[in-house]
Amino acid sequence: MVLFQIVSFVLDIASGLLGGACLLRLFMQWHRFGFANPLGGLVFAFSDWIVLPLRRVVPAMGRWDTSSLAAVFLIECTHQTLLWLMGATFGGSWVPLLAVFGVLRLGLSLLTGLIIVSVVLSWVSPHSPLGPLLARLCEPMLGPLRRVLPQPAGVDLAPLAALVLIQIAAIVLNHILASIGRMPFV
Repeated sequence: MVLFQIVSFVLDIASGLLGGACLLRLFMQWHRFGFANPLGGLVFAFSDWIVLPLRRVVPAMGRWDTSSLAAVFLIECTHQTLLWLMGATFGGSWVPLLAVFGVLRLGLSLLTGLIIVSVVLSWVSPHSPLGPLLARLCEPMLGPLRRVLPQPAGVDLAPLAALVLIQIAAIVLNHILASIGRMPFV
């Protein structure tokens, strides 16, 4: 049991890093960001090995880099398959569905991380070259909230509200996953 938990933890980290890089690549390309920045270089370094070969067989759909999305799904399928082979309590036929939930969970984690890093960077180093990039990445989520929420004493509550909404979405995903017969993910 302890070995399973350790391997599961390592797989979570590996699939989180690789899948997160692919999701970030998808998001950055959808926003038409240039990749000639430190974050773009990091995203390419983590995702080129799987995204570039997939581009030969998975065409882009408009602004959507579907090869990056396919890469995240394959990474999550591999993650769930390895857990199943190690004796996880779900059957092998559940792997694709669990991979979809894994991609959604990873997307929520990525949004959480982007918002937190953007807020902290704006406090610590407001003139950082990554600041505008992170602000643009967070704007689709924070912009609508800023238009609705008041700003008492000039304090932007949109990041806090976004984090609350992301956590609510994670709870809903957790509930759906638990209702189809699997233990909740953390």
